[in-house]
Amino acid sequence: MLKTVPRFKVNIDYEKCIKCGRCSENCTYGAITFDREQDKPLVKNNANCVSCQRCVLFCPKEAINISQYPVTYAPHGTWMPYYIRAINEQAETGGVLLSGMGNDMSYPMVFDYLVWDACQVTNPAIDALREPVETRTYLGRKSKNLHISEIEGKFELEDLPPNVVLSTPIVIGHMSLGSISYNAITAMYRAVKEVGTLMGTGEGGLHRDHYQFRSNLIGEVASGRFGVNSEYLECAALEIKIGQGAKPGHGGQLPGEKVNKLISETRGIPLGTDALSPNPQHDIYSIEDLKTLIAALHEASEYKVPVGVKIAAVNNVAAIASGIVRAGADFITIDGFRGGTGAAPRVIRDNAGIPIELAVAAVDQHLTEEGIRHEVTILAGGTLRSSSDLIKIIALGADVGMIATAPLIALGCKVCQQCPTGKCSWGIATSDPILAQRVDIEYGARRVVNLLRAWTHDLEEVLGTMGIDAVESFVGNRDRLRYLGPNPKEAEILGVKHAGDRLKLGSCAS
Repeated sequence: MLKTVPRFKVNIDYEKCIKCGRCSENCTYGAITFDREQDKPLVKNNANCVSCQRCVLFCPKEAINISQYPVTYAPHGTWMPYYIRAINEQAETGGVLLSGMGNDMSYPMVFDYLVWDACQVTNPAIDALREPVETRTYLGRKSKNLHISEIEGKFELEDLPPNVVLSTPIVIGHMSLGSISYNAITAMYRAVKEVGTLMGTGEGGLHRDHYQFRSNLIGEVASGRFGVNSEYLECAALEIKIGQGAKPGHGGQLPGEKVNKLISETRGIPLGTDALSPNPQHDIYSIEDLKTLIAALHEASEYKVPVGVKIAAVNNVAAIASGIVRAGADFITIDGFRGGTGAAPRVIRDNAGIPIELAVAAVDQHLTEEGIRHEVTILAGGTLRSSSDLIKIIALGADVGMIATAPLIALGCKVCQQCPTGKCSWGIATSDPILAQRVDIEYGARRVVNLLRAWTHDLEEVLGTMGIDAVESFVGNRDRLRYLGPNPKEAEILGVKHAGDRLKLGSCAS
């Protein structure tokens, strides 16, 4: 019988070990077991280790470490371990290989080739600690003209489209109950409510316990229509999911092992059945069809909330975005090809779509050229790893940055990519109520709040160095970026000058 070489090796120092058994209790993948006869933990199967690191962090004597398995594949420039392992797995299972999290191929990150330009003399910097820097922004369609009326000596704006006020240009992306645990999603819902921003519900509907957070949620309307009802439509905003960055052209997947009673009731599906949403929305085969659904959601929500459309970053994304604006969408969410997921075929996750940096720049410039950029809010995500990535995506044309993996890491995620198994040892990507208790809701919410506030403070600091006192003045401001990468065509698509390029006479010198 053929065996696959393990990826990781569990090493136990038995001189330090006190035989407490915590390692075996915390290992949900069956890599470590406690042998009662020998009265000590044993490595049962290295092949089961996914390097979730829970045994390491919960060992009271630091007696465990995880290393890469000490076997070297024969060197080959074409047949690298990634491909050999995939072939062995498919030869064993005969099925599509599913994985969680984002694209793990070694494509270059465009963000890493960008730096921003700071102010010096002629355009002085702002001291963000002592002077106000506005991070508040709005989600929704913008009016071309403002109509002001006077009522009893007070002036009011008339006929404004519905907009949602965000205290910071950061939202948490769509994650459904089922793809992540009840405790994990509750912690993040609490966090966005406290900070004053939004989170997406994902396509799994909304549990009744979470109705209290609807004023801080974007309700997703996906092809499966799971849990979509009149009460669900009372979220702060609604979003039609056309595509997802991790799997463009593909529907949602929630393995039946994760569909317990809680998920079954929330989604309205039988216990233990796979929740497979179709790849297309079967009532949308044209921009005209999309316009009809946008209008239907506006009417169903009594025109009280903005309605947006989520698309994956693909090659013709600029033209698609133009059609979406003209179809009446109040906002567009663009998800890059490194975006995370609870479950996706690896072959799609690792090879479909384009980087979010190029997609957002193309959309912003295209809509500006068509004279309709002001009509819509652009949200963008797909591996915003830090506040610097957030700042750069706003400068490239996004109004709001969308994050998802980052808050999961704040909750304890170790990015081991085992989300589809439902065995998450940190209690995050699981429907197991026992494992879910490993996420403390109060503590997790506090960590996510801290993350959102820290990135907002970073944004204030950087805007101050550029002499910009409001984030809305920074949106699409490519003049504040410079390119350091090896590809001039990339800089051209981004609309960013190369570092060292001289400013034209009359421009604002920094």
